[in-house]
Amino acid sequence: MTDHFQNIYAKHADRYEALVVREDYQGNILRALEAIHPLEGQSVVEFGAGTGRLTLLLAPLVRSIRAYDGSAHMLEVATSKLQKTGLANWKTGVADNTRLPEPDSAADVAIEGWSFAHAVGWYPDSWQQEIGKALAEMRRIVRPGGTLILMETMGTGSETPTPPNEGLAACYAWLEQEQGFSHRSIRTDYQFESLAEAESLTRFFFGDEMAETVLKRNWVILPECTGIWWQQKSG
Repeated sequence: MTDHFQNIYAKHADRYEALVVREDYQGNILRALEAIHPLEGQSVVEFGAGTGRLTLLLAPLVRSIRAYDGSAHMLEVATSKLQKTGLANWKTGVADNTRLPEPDSAADVAIEGWSFAHAVGWYPDSWQQEIGKALAEMRRIVRPGGTLILMETMGTGSETPTPPNEGLAACYAWLEQEQGFSHRSIRTDYQFESLAEAESLTRFFFGDEMAETVLKRNWVILPECTGIWWQQKSG
């Protein structure tokens, strides 16, 4: 699946966006984030922003948000959506998660969603070092007393939060046991307009097995669990 996801992020942003706008139809993400770190008036830097799923959620609340992604193709969609909001408190930029063009202690919150854990598949022998570099960049950018927030999948098609594979289980344990992050899980189910849309979009992103399960179970609402990890920067 490594090449599959890389191909999507490089060439299929519009279809990816069609999928992710269906997620979290109950609005659990924003409530969970606000419980961790109240967002009103805060300065936010976002890592791996993609097509702006979190960016659009946070921009109406925060003082400013600077959203970065390694894929210019994905950011084109995010930028287009942000331009339509009429807000002026945002900017987007192409940057690697380990090297963002931000000064030290520039943000109250650094956040990433469904980005860092890809390193487990892309760098199977060195994912700790790769994610460690991204975490170090977060810690550099966040001012003392600010918060680092990570969001990653805890299972698609499952009503109980469970890491989808051994690699992600090891990654999440490493975040909690060795990096000192607190953790909780929430439901972020997808709600599709029809079974045909559910089958098409899940096959595109998650593959044939998930799409066949969607058809078999008539899942217009597809269960999804999301993990949130957070840490306050001391100082």
